[in-house]
Amino acid sequence: MAHDPSLGAHDKQPQSMRATLVTVFLILGFLTIVEVFVPQVYEGEYNSTMKMLLLVILAVAKALMVAYYFMHLKWEKPWLKYIALMPVYMGVAAVLLMLESLYRGPANIVS
Repeated sequence: MAHDPSLGAHDKQPQSMRATLVTVFLILGFLTIVEVFVPQVYEGEYNSTMKMLLLVILAVAKALMVAYYFMHLKWEKPWLKYIALMPVYMGVAAVLLMLESLYRGPANIVS
C-alpha cells in the first residue's frame, strides 16, 4: 500500500508555527504563575484594588493570547476578528453600565 503524501498533510505544522505556539504556551504558563503569586504579594486590605486590577489585566491578556494564537484569529480576515470580539464589546458595555449605577446617586422613589 503506497503512502499518499496528501493524506494527513493538514496535520503537520511548519516548524516556525510550532515554535510560535510553544512560545505562546510558555508565556501563558508564566502568566499563570504570576497570577498565583499576585494575591500573596498584594495581600493587605489596602492593596485589594491593585490585586484585582492586576488579576483582571493578566486574565484578559491570557484570553487574548489564546484567542489570537490558539483559536487562529491571527491568521483570519479582519472582519472575522471583529465578530469574534463581540463578547468583549458586550463586556465593556456591561462594565460601563455597572460603573454608571455605582456612581449614580441614590434613586429618588416617588410614591
